Amino acid sequence: MPAAAQPPERSAAAGAHAGRACVVLLHGLGRTRFSMRRIAGAAEAAGYVIANIDYPSREKPIEALAAEVVPAALERCRAAGAAPIHFITHSMGGIVVRYYLEQHGVPALGRVVMLSPPNQGSEAADSLREDTAYRWFNGPAGQQLGTGPDGMAARLGAVNYPVGIITGNQHSFFDAWLSRRIPGENDGKVSVARAKVPGMTDFLVVPAANTFIMNDREVIAQALHFLGRGKFRREE
Repeated sequence: MPAAAQPPERSAAAGAHAGRACVVLLHGLGRTRFSMRRIAGAAEAAGYVIANIDYPSREKPIEALAAEVVPAALERCRAAGAAPIHFITHSMGGIVVRYYLEQHGVPALGRVVMLSPPNQGSEAADSLREDTAYRWFNGPAGQQLGTGPDGMAARLGAVNYPVGIITGNQHSFFDAWLSRRIPGENDGKVSVARAKVPGMTDFLVVPAANTFIMNDREVIAQALHFLGRGKFRREE
């Protein structure tokens, strides 16, 4: 039987973007797609098709968010005829992607860059999980970001796809009190050590804070370098 015809607008979009890779951008907990617009603009200027996704990070647990947001993002890339499909995530966005990729295969999967991911949980979430304001503001997903055995991080295994992680060792002024509760170097939300995940391809620490790391020029350049070459740029 002949293949079903695509709608004219979808066919035109696919033709315009044929041969280009797609970058899916997923923001962190309590943020919106606007927090990723600077890195989205840089990726678009570099020739990528962009799927900068808004999702209700405070309203549902990570499992439900992953089941909704990642397929929607993949469909945007496929509708544009763009492949492979890369990801750039911020904070909890990395956990959403990890959960989805542990449950589902993505045939056109490219590379994944995670910015300040709580890959082994967040000590900040441990400190605040019983706080009424934290529970109200961050919702069910916020309760899943701890370092303990009931946290999402403890349920996820090693990654088996190319992952580059960039995390910070500075904190913003309003995270100073949280930073003091986190052992060792940290970005005000996640310790440098807990950003790592078994199986990762490359790891980079930069002088940036969790809240603003996605806007840092060097971070943006390094993220795009990893998408293109599978490793971060380092001085000889």
